Amino acid sequence: MADNVHQLRPKAGDTEKITINLGYVDLGHIDLLVQDGFYSNRTDFIRTAIRNQIERHAEAAKQSVARRSLDLGLRHYSRQDLEAARAAGQMLEIRVLGLASIAGDVSPELARATIASVSVLGALQASPAVKAALADRSR
Repeated sequence: MADNVHQLRPKAGDTEKITINLGYVDLGHIDLLVQDGFYSNRTDFIRTAIRNQIERHAEAAKQSVARRSLDLGLRHYSRQDLEAARAAGQMLEIRVLGLASIAGDVSPELARATIASVSVLGALQASPAVKAALADRSR
């Protein structure tokens, strides 16, 4: 029975809110498709359209991810991860397509001492102080 259970919506913490501007005619077309039952709401239409475009360009995106050496998906950096890097004398280059998160107990000083660069295509979750400490290392 558990094999057929699917998550219908991502959890609130798994999404990022964005705002887009659409022309009235495009918006009207979306509303028409929603009213006719093709989509449950505007968000459902927009998510589906975005996923279709991502799938359409999947091979090019896959090659770009490999070329740029990006971690794909969710990548979390704990205080222990950064302390281990510091103990090993290593500087991290964070390159993520998706979500990169830095633990809330990471100090700005530890982040600066262990993170050489940050490049995130998607979202970076970190304390405001850590984000500010890494601002000059972010692309």
